[in-house]
Amino acid sequence: MSASTPSLLAAAREAAAHQHYPQGALYMVATPIGNLADIGLRALQVLSLADTVACEDTRHTASLLQGYGLHKPLLALHEHNEAEAAQTVVQRLQEGQRVAYVSDAGTPGVSDPGARLVSAVTAAGLRCVPIPGASSITALLSVAGSPRTGGWDGRFVFAGFLSPKAAERQREVQHMADDARACVLLEAPHRIEALAKDLAALGERMLTVGRELTKQFEEVAHLSAASFPAWLQANAHRTRGEFVLLVHPQAADKAEAGALDTATQRTLDLLLTELPLKTAVKLCADITGQPRNTLYEAALARRKDRQAEAD
Repeated sequence: MSASTPSLLAAAREAAAHQHYPQGALYMVATPIGNLADIGLRALQVLSLADTVACEDTRHTASLLQGYGLHKPLLALHEHNEAEAAQTVVQRLQEGQRVAYVSDAGTPGVSDPGARLVSAVTAAGLRCVPIPGASSITALLSVAGSPRTGGWDGRFVFAGFLSPKAAERQREVQHMADDARACVLLEAPHRIEALAKDLAALGERMLTVGRELTKQFEEVAHLSAASFPAWLQANAHRTRGEFVLLVHPQAADKAEAGALDTATQRTLDLLLTELPLKTAVKLCADITGQPRNTLYEAALARRKDRQAEAD
């Protein structure tokens, strides 16, 4: 990319320089998730204007900026010093500087440092400006489809990184099993095998696995949750690199199968006559073993029916 750097920066100025970039503002800049060519023109313009670039890793960011022919003063701001370094950023903004913040890849503040920085800047009455760009989440969603269900409505839950603690992670996976919606996860290479083992409990529910997206060894696979551990083990290279995963929504026939049977519905109705809704749902789940989400939806529907009858 270095050979075309002058023309790239000129293109950024031509496309984005007409916009106003106020001083004394923090710019949250999305950077490529692997391929340097995915940088946005607004991101380049902001980085070229910044007085300081705060970043998760100064060595990584120095290399990134050098790839675009940029050299800027860097300030380390990561998960271990974010609170303290945020105050340094606030001070520089109060002096009228433009400060850009970048994480190692993607959008800062989304499963990366940056959220506490934004809170500190906002609390000081200063402005935060988002500069969007590459995202592993939307990249995977764009090629996920829904092979088993024939399409879906695009709604999903973003869970990010699940707990590194086995028991808590297994509880989080159980919540996914009880939820018919799609769910997006992120995972690091050193924990992907443990996550795959836990996700296998979802059985035939479909996954789309993205590994090393936008990089040389990019891989996207569609497979059942039950087969995920075997897929990883089939090739030693598959446990390397960063992962983003989509747990697909439950198939329509599976969701319909979750409708309450007569005995469970009667138990829920009896509890609802004596207890608040959430308490009734909890006790009914304990008694019947049915998923809380299913019971909660049934309880809301029952309450709506009763209100309609009363009207």
